[in-house]
Amino acid sequence: MMITRRTFLTTTAGCLAAGALPAYALAPFSYHALSFDDMVAQLEILLPTNGLHNQQIEMSRGEFMILSHPHEELFRTAREKLDKARIRCVSYYAATLKNEQEVADAVRFAQLLGSHNITGDATGSDLLKHIDRSVTDAGLTFSIHNHFFPGVKFPYESPEDVLKALDGLSANCGATADTGHFAACGYDPVDAVRKLAPRLNLVHLKDVKAVGKGENVLLGSGIAKIPEVEAELHRQNFRHLAAIEYEKEGDDDVRDDMRTNVAFAWKYGFSGA
Repeated sequence: MMITRRTFLTTTAGCLAAGALPAYALAPFSYHALSFDDMVAQLEILLPTNGLHNQQIEMSRGEFMILSHPHEELFRTAREKLDKARIRCVSYYAATLKNEQEVADAVRFAQLLGSHNITGDATGSDLLKHIDRSVTDAGLTFSIHNHFFPGVKFPYESPEDVLKALDGLSANCGATADTGHFAACGYDPVDAVRKLAPRLNLVHLKDVKAVGKGENVLLGSGIAKIPEVEAELHRQNFRHLAAIEYEKEGDDDVRDDMRTNVAFAWKYGFSGA
């Protein structure tokens, strides 16, 4: 499959509100037109607003994903810069893992970042069992991420697809629910988050224009039922990361869009309604 910006899907960077659930985050991919240093600078500006603190991220920029064949030095340098900015990388988005060597790489890279979770996907029961053993031995968790690709059947499009893959795996394996991808595939994101609740490790808060279309729109202006999803997360007492994600194609500056998305998510996130 041709590697495009959409292949470099994300989630993350964020901050936990005192007493608020879940831990809201910003997705670094939203700033893909910026350098890593400029992205960190933007996160430092937006994250501490509204009394939020404890900045956390899931490293999901394209150059860090396994399909980009990154080297350890990239992760060491990134960790130094994030530590300096007081941003904790609690999860690593590895994308698709195809063999045992890539699993080993993902575990090593997650450890270099100081992450406790790896988000990605893999197919085949043998490889999934190997991932389970590997993350368990390393004291990490692994979370299967659902996707929508136009004209392509992805292995994990429905919550049932994800749950079937997790059947027989230990509690160290769970799910990362992307609301935009569920909606684009024609599934109700609220129902999906509810079904995945026992295995839910992360959520990507993203909105899309229509079923069968992956075009992102501002939160609340599409079909992904973001307020209802947040209400469901409150009902679950969800205590993990929820990344505010905006996959805008091209090189446009999205800083104003991200401020709008953050304000919308926090409005419903804090009220739980």
